[in-house]
Amino acid sequence: MRPSSVSGAGSTRSAGSTGSTSGAGPWAAVAVVCAALFLLGLDFTVLNVAIPGLRADLGPTLAGTQWIVDGYALALGGCVLAGGALGDRYGRRRAFLTGLALCGAASAAGALADGPGALVAARCGMGLGAALFMPATLSTVVHVLREPAARRRAIGLWAAVAGVGAVFGPVAGGLLVDRYGWRSAFWLNVPVIAVIALAALFLVPESRAAGAGRLDGPGALLSCAGLLALVWGLIEAPGRGWTSPAVLAASALAALLLTGFVRRQLRCAAPMVPVRLLRGGPVWPATTVLALMSFAMFGAMFLLTLYLQQVRGLSAWQAGQRMVPLSASLAAGAVLGPLLARRFGARTPCAGGPVLMAVGFLQLAGLEAGSGDGPVLLFEALAGLGAGLVAPVATEVVMSAVPIGAAGVGSALNDATRQVGSTLGVAVLGSVLATSLDGAAPAAFAPAFLDGLADAAAVGATAAALAAALAWVGLPGPVVAVLHRLPNPPR
Repeated sequence: MRPSSVSGAGSTRSAGSTGSTSGAGPWAAVAVVCAALFLLGLDFTVLNVAIPGLRADLGPTLAGTQWIVDGYALALGGCVLAGGALGDRYGRRRAFLTGLALCGAASAAGALADGPGALVAARCGMGLGAALFMPATLSTVVHVLREPAARRRAIGLWAAVAGVGAVFGPVAGGLLVDRYGWRSAFWLNVPVIAVIALAALFLVPESRAAGAGRLDGPGALLSCAGLLALVWGLIEAPGRGWTSPAVLAASALAALLLTGFVRRQLRCAAPMVPVRLLRGGPVWPATTVLALMSFAMFGAMFLLTLYLQQVRGLSAWQAGQRMVPLSASLAAGAVLGPLLARRFGARTPCAGGPVLMAVGFLQLAGLEAGSGDGPVLLFEALAGLGAGLVAPVATEVVMSAVPIGAAGVGSALNDATRQVGSTLGVAVLGSVLATSLDGAAPAAFAPAFLDGLADAAAVGATAAALAAALAWVGLPGPVVAVLHRLPNPPR
């Protein structure tokens, strides 16, 4: 059995492999899939700065504008588990290339869209493509690099790229939209995806699960429908209200469908997700910590962007520039986290990172209308470093516990928890902020915003504190780390 600590040993190569695990080949494959992951993160946030031009050109309603932005997250969050299972059974490179092709075609359709409905459909198509290729990025990393130290470095790179891409979305979007208009945010994907796909054909080896049976069709449908209902409810809750009939119905439907999915996975001879791994081991604490940190991080990015634009009066481009230091602190944390885990166990970075995040939220709560860039930079340093410490280590805990044949599903489980956490973070912290702004007169907007920001920051700090406590209790500590540094760890 593979050890479940952060420094767990690898297992034998899965059937269908055509790649090498030594020399430059593996790292070339890692570079290719990380380029696709960066683009995925960019697509999450690139439209944030394109909304004014887009609304002037196509005239969508406020609800239509929201779904142009959120359709991507809905399709990705709803279909990612099924995408990981498809890659495990039919080939991870095949799923990667198919997802890229779908995302590229949908991006071109979005650039050519002549109405809001067509643009929403294009964004959903992009999310569906991302749901196919995103799990293949991490499962490919795990497949081509079996030596634990190399794999830890690669997962650290993967985690850093995932965060940096989302941070750079407003920066790239602001530059493109200012010069070429909102359609350029979609056209950007087409040539980049073509280059990545061509490189993947030559540099990314094919792999699939050895002896995998046919895809569990009913399980895939249950997972897609349940996650779609859950993500839809989270997206709609801030506008409709958390207790509105539609949101409550979506939440109940999601609970029913996902409960049915889990029950089927426990009884199925060839389950999509190895549900039993979540019992009594480090996988469920690690995925929950990832979800809580995504909740805090993406919620914080949402709050900070609004603060910079609506309170300090910065343009979207200026606000995007001030988010760039966050990417540097994320990258630094992603490098430091695996080093700390190697020496002290997964518990140390995965508990310490949320503590830094909670302290950062206290800094965010103290922002004023006249605050300069200094307090913002301090928040970004603390929050980015904290999130960066957690992401690669918790991801390695999950992937070390999942059988190599289920690497795609393990990656998808990791991706789904992060996606749900980030969507929930924006929805909940946005709702807390909106409650403070409700009924505020224009002259009182800034004070009301700052009050709401402080309340939302308290919620974010609470989520980070919960993540720290769960990591300390549920993840491997120093003793396990020492055992796995021995030449032949006990089994």
